[in-house]
Amino acid sequence: MKTIFQKIWELAKPYLNTRMNDIHTEICREFAYRLLKLEGGDEYVVIPAIILHDVGWIEVPEKLQIKAFGPNATEPGLKRKHEIEGSRIAENILRQVHYDRDITLEILKIIDGHDTREVATSLNDKIVKDSDKLFRYSKEGFYIDLERFEESFNEAINRLQNVIDKWFFTDSAKEFALKELTDRLNESGVQG
Repeated sequence: MKTIFQKIWELAKPYLNTRMNDIHTEICREFAYRLLKLEGGDEYVVIPAIILHDVGWIEVPEKLQIKAFGPNATEPGLKRKHEIEGSRIAENILRQVHYDRDITLEILKIIDGHDTREVATSLNDKIVKDSDKLFRYSKEGFYIDLERFEESFNEAINRLQNVIDKWFFTDSAKEFALKELTDRLNESGVQG
């Protein structure tokens, strides 16, 4: 990881100490690098945006977080709150590392809408949105959400399978999601 991204990561870590966001962010970052390689995009926008996209959850009380996202969300306004707070925190972190102002503005725009804005504003935004959602398909993310959402294995597989075309912007992310679902099925011994 480039030195500047490592500095951003170190400053972000205290804000990721909720909702298993440290694990989430590391896996999202791996997907982001893979998507950048296949789809293009600007790593100086995408990587800081993916590192910082969920720092705002620290401002939402833990007992309320589960109400903000997932298949049983009842308070989606909290999802919007984490984007607004995340943008504010991200701006502070990027200022501390003297990040380029124009690039910072693009990063903040991505963070402020990465979950609630249904359209992507750029290729970089598509990659961040796709990387974020791909976490749910990864082995770690799948089982974290299985427990968190209190779903059966088959319910989770079906839910994730049914949103691939709706959720993902890039063909590469759709392919990754399908492969990850196949891997989850193979690991479990369940036939798809």
